[in-house]
Amino acid sequence: MSSVPFFTLNNGVKMPAIGLGGWGGETPHEQEAARAWFLTALQSGYRHVDVAQIYGTEESLGKAARESGIPREELFITTKLPSGHHSRVAESFQESLDNLGLDYIDLYLVHFPFPFAYEKGVAFPKNPDGSFKVLDSPSFVHVWADVEKLLDTGKVRAIGVSNFSVKNLDILLKSAKVIPAVNQVELHPYLAQPDLVEYCRNKGIVVTAYTPTGYQNVLTNPTITDLADKYGVSPAQIVLAWHVARGVGAVPKSSNEERQKQNITLPTLAKADVAKITALDRGERIFGTLDENGTFLGVTPEQLGW
Repeated sequence: MSSVPFFTLNNGVKMPAIGLGGWGGETPHEQEAARAWFLTALQSGYRHVDVAQIYGTEESLGKAARESGIPREELFITTKLPSGHHSRVAESFQESLDNLGLDYIDLYLVHFPFPFAYEKGVAFPKNPDGSFKVLDSPSFVHVWADVEKLLDTGKVRAIGVSNFSVKNLDILLKSAKVIPAVNQVELHPYLAQPDLVEYCRNKGIVVTAYTPTGYQNVLTNPTITDLADKYGVSPAQIVLAWHVARGVGAVPKSSNEERQKQNITLPTLAKADVAKITALDRGERIFGTLDENGTFLGVTPEQLGW
């Protein structure tokens, strides 16, 4: 069993490979309650916590970080630009800093490639007919140029993207002055994304997985449970160890202190066992189910590069 390794990003910044996913729920009460489990995670040894402005948990994380007494330089804090804020990058970034109560952010991600209308406090605004208020502009190329400028402020150590496909990374990299340090995407044994992982590796981009365990569908798979028995660990530990073995980071969410501790104490898997897990891939998304119009959040699979 080993502690969490660090991945070195393409600008030399070191990021803990396993972080705590910081989605707190739909209600303000749930989001405020996240402070308690952020604190237990930090006390259990986590140093990387991943939140987003649309999660409503930046303030709770900031409180937990201060309460923990852990020196700021030992923490790695990730947050994200909401898709409704693509025309107000600098303002939104400052709002996140203020919410967190921090002087700087370690990693700032563009949460989604495509822009939505800005409505304060609304993650994905909708029209009266129920359709999403997706905009034609600004393009993610222009948004990225604004995010690059944040590096000049000295208030962010690394910048990256989230939910970007090979297709959209190709478009972005044609004009980017700064190569994204990270691409955070849905990734688990049923959605192993080998082409995307290989593409990012070749470009010097670290892939980080959200929904990294795939929930119970994956965790009850006989291949996973057999390996858990073999290594004497939980199924979730097996899957997280698989991510690390592939050079992929992961940000599992857990509010349970015991599971939090397990998730940062991982076995080293044999290469053959890594291959067994990768072979479970079936291209199955948990987040990405298309609606009756054949879109995801109002965006077509073709636009997303799926």
